[in-house]
Amino acid sequence: MVLIFGGAYQGKLAYALERFGLSRGDAHFCRETCVDAPKGKIIYEVDKWILALVRADADVTESVERLAADNPDAIVICNDISCGVVPVDPVLRKWREETGRALARLAQRSDEVVRLFCGIPTRIK
Repeated sequence: MVLIFGGAYQGKLAYALERFGLSRGDAHFCRETCVDAPKGKIIYEVDKWILALVRADADVTESVERLAADNPDAIVICNDISCGVVPVDPVLRKWREETGRALARLAQRSDEVVRLFCGIPTRIK
């Protein structure tokens, strides 16, 4: 698995498509309303899927472990939402915390981890 993370609108999907020679049709776009485990060559915006899990009061740790186990060759892309102001809303605060924990678990399970900042990829694992 390859994990690509970084801030919003930093070029994560474009980088993955170009680097791996894939098209947008190869990407599964996560939504804030779907708790089903995503599958695909590229799993994009995992943070939105985690928000759906938090809102559904689902076990995020178990779900992320299942995602990693079911998609060992996937390119997983997630927005890093750990910077900035901590949300006052308890659901959004839990989402932020769970997304940080999920990124740590996914990074451990990944063969490669890339951080994109200002469109520049930095391989950190």
